[in-house]
Parts: sequence; C-alpha cells; structure tokens
Amino acid sequence: SSVATAYQEVRNDTTETVWAVFGYDSKSKNKILVSSTGTGDWDEFVSRFKDDQAQFGFIRIITESESKRAKFVFVSWVGRLLGRLQKAKVSVHKASVKEVIRDFAVEVHAEEHVELEEDIILLRLRRAGGADYGSGLARETLEKKIANRAERQDLIDRNILKE
Repeated sequence: SSVATAYQEVRNDTTETVWAVFGYDSKSKNKILVSSTGTGDWDEFVSRFKDDQAQFGFIRIITESESKRAKFVFVSWVGRLLGRLQKAKVSVHKASVKEVIRDFAVEVHAEEHVELEEDIILLRLRRAGGADYGSGLARETLEKKIANRAERQDLIDRNILKE
C-alpha cells in the first residue's frame, strides 16, 4: 500500500490500523515505502524504528480524557548508526512525506528510543491539544514521572520536552 493509503487508514476511526511506519526502498534509496502497519500499542510502534535506518511514522492515540478524541503523532527517525549523508537526506524527504501526512498534533524527531518514551509523548500531546479535560491527577503523575528523570534536561535541551 502507498504512504497515502496507510496514512488514511490510521486517520480513519473505523479501521483497526492505528500506526504506520515508512522506510526507504532498499533498491531505490530515495523511494519511501510502507514498512509496516499495526493495531498494537505505542511500544509495538516504537519497536519498528531501527538504529541503522531512517524512517517515518504516524500513530493515532486516543487520549485518556473525557472527550476520548483521537490525536496523531508524526515521527521522523534517524537511527544513530546512520552516516551523515543519510541523515541529511531525511530532512529533505521529511518535507515530501509531510505533504501527505499533514494532520498531527505533535511532531517528534528522534535518533534514540529514549526520545520516544510514551510518557514524554503523552505529555506533549496534552500540552499541544487545546482543551485538556484529563484529570489533574493523571497529568500530575505524568509530570512527576518525567520530572525525576536524569535525562530530563537533555530532552529539554534537544527541544523534545518543553520546560
């Protein structure tokens, strides 16, 4: 299936597909293909990002709020084992991918899996998402989980987490 088809499947509440990961065709280094799609959770989605690859991902997340609204996250992944030329190519191709994948609340650029921890992404979704009906307790618990992490400042410095 095409990138556009997979994107529409993730956006559509009536399909079971909640995420899609896109990668480069091994024959044509510039062609982007659907690598995998799935119905599983955040961890399943993140497990598809490989240290030796450049990839893109799109996932639907139902926020734990009274509104139960679907929110979307776009990920550009540059595995830490990639060479400089391959890494540079991603920023050019990301613009093309975003012509198809347009509607998302949060965009994440990551080079390591720690940057894709679910707690951090959920916090960013809450902050990006307009009306936040989530319980104060849930938000406070999430804030505390992240506040006590040693890498918190590093995440702030790399603009992954806002202060």
